[in-house]
Amino acid sequence: MCGLSVFESFFFTRLISGESFSKEDEDVDVARERARIHKGGSEKDLLRICDLSKVYSGKKIPAVDRVCVGVPAAECFGLLGINGAGKTTTFKMLTGDISISGGEAFLNGYSIRTEMRDVHQNMGYCPQFDALNDLLTGREHLEFYARLRGVPEKEVPMVAEWGIQKLGLVKYSNKSAGTYSGGNKRKLSTAMALIGCPPVVFLDEPTTGMDPKARRFLWDCILSVIKEGRSVILTSHSMEECEALCTRMAIMVNGQFKCLGSIQHLKSRFGEGYTVIVRVGGSPPALGPVEEFVHESFPGSILKEKHHNTLQYQLPHSEGALASIFSHFTTHQQRLGVEDYSVSQTTLDQVTRLNPSFNCCAG
Repeated sequence: MCGLSVFESFFFTRLISGESFSKEDEDVDVARERARIHKGGSEKDLLRICDLSKVYSGKKIPAVDRVCVGVPAAECFGLLGINGAGKTTTFKMLTGDISISGGEAFLNGYSIRTEMRDVHQNMGYCPQFDALNDLLTGREHLEFYARLRGVPEKEVPMVAEWGIQKLGLVKYSNKSAGTYSGGNKRKLSTAMALIGCPPVVFLDEPTTGMDPKARRFLWDCILSVIKEGRSVILTSHSMEECEALCTRMAIMVNGQFKCLGSIQHLKSRFGEGYTVIVRVGGSPPALGPVEEFVHESFPGSILKEKHHNTLQYQLPHSEGALASIFSHFTTHQQRLGVEDYSVSQTTLDQVTRLNPSFNCCAG
């Protein structure tokens, strides 16, 4: 249960009345998760957030508006949203950087209101901006954090070496952090968050400034941490990153969750079905018969692009299962002179672009 007092609940409701969400407008999946939290269904989750809220002094609109979610072990939960959506503010409340205005959260059973010392011992945190000392080497950073974690002194070098190897910093471990590239600074910050194997790890835009190769490397590292049974909560601007890492995710707008669920669930619920790209052979290519075939076989199809020998269609879910689409094209491929074709589901990036309500942000 949340543990909100009647007085606090009444006071906080008055504080932000008229500007926060109404339950009637709340997304069904977000409401279902809220009900699960309120009814005690998340007691075993490593992270439980119940009506967590933040109203900054002098502001009428809350920066974070009664967020509810539970994150179990071995899950990566993503917070996706543009700048100002409330992602970093949520992290700062959970890590004790700023006070909370209302609600409660428990990390591995410890309250962020009354047991922050225990909370800190059970969490790792990679902040949005690197908190590094330019004069210390990467190895010295990790040894320092290992000692703060309570690692026995004789094991400190071994634990620091683990972080160096884990994040691919072997070549740079004995160089001062001030000489690191932006990508290597993010790697070091992530390694510091993982030192001591905390059960819950917060990563605030961990791949900012990284090239594609380094980003993929860090993704593999994060996935290995999840497989170890730890909970990872990350914020990101990147739909691709959330697709690669997250078991579940929420899109945050103006301090509220606008949707919540697995990547596949969000694609199925908010996407526009399938994208079909057909490449036709011949010189010149006979596109007419292919267009006629698609129109007759899939009446709800929409021709999105047409150039030279390529046609791109959008097929809604109502046009049938994926297997049926493949079956139709395979059966008639040779007759129509189709060289090749592809069928793909709507991407997460397309989902956010197709739903304007996912992209607004408070000023």
